[in-house]
Amino acid sequence: MTSNGGSPAASSGLRPRRRAVRFLENVVSSSSIWRAKDKLRETSSTSPNGRHRREDGPGTSYTIVATLVDTNILVYRHDPRDPRKQKIASEILRRGIADDSIRISHQAVIEFFNAVSRPLGGSGALLDPADATRETEELLAQFIVLYPDEHVVRAALRATAVYQLSWFDAHMWAYAEVNGLRELLSEDFQHGRFYGTVRAVDPFR
Repeated sequence: MTSNGGSPAASSGLRPRRRAVRFLENVVSSSSIWRAKDKLRETSSTSPNGRHRREDGPGTSYTIVATLVDTNILVYRHDPRDPRKQKIASEILRRGIADDSIRISHQAVIEFFNAVSRPLGGSGALLDPADATRETEELLAQFIVLYPDEHVVRAALRATAVYQLSWFDAHMWAYAEVNGLRELLSEDFQHGRFYGTVRAVDPFR
């Protein structure tokens, strides 16, 4: 209790601090700091499975459901040895950035850096170390990245037994299953097959 009947918050000086914070927010409201905060709030409101509504005008609205892309999609974008797959992968990722319909896993980020930076048989790597680092950082900036937790690991363990998948394929699939994604783009799974609730799609067929 306070001697003047006010609340503990008022007596501790919280209210003056709030007024000061509001004043500072007004002063810098046009700065990049607050624009960044707005962007962060916008991003955090999007669930991992991408189930959010978009409106393009009166009477036109639709729901975007995100798709998980496997590492090979990310790598083919930088692999000129197969121009057809490179074009398909580039279009998938371009479209995913435009409509926020792509998710990538922490596993894919690690595998991508390793794949594009290691020497290929008889030739150099797809990217030099500096470019590999920059492109990996771009992935982190452009896409929502899903990180592993106990649920992902347990789902992957079950998938190795139920679907006879390798550990790395099972772990990749588990990101989609646990996060409610209904589609996994990859050339490493049986095209069109449902693994649990996730349908595997080979975009290069």
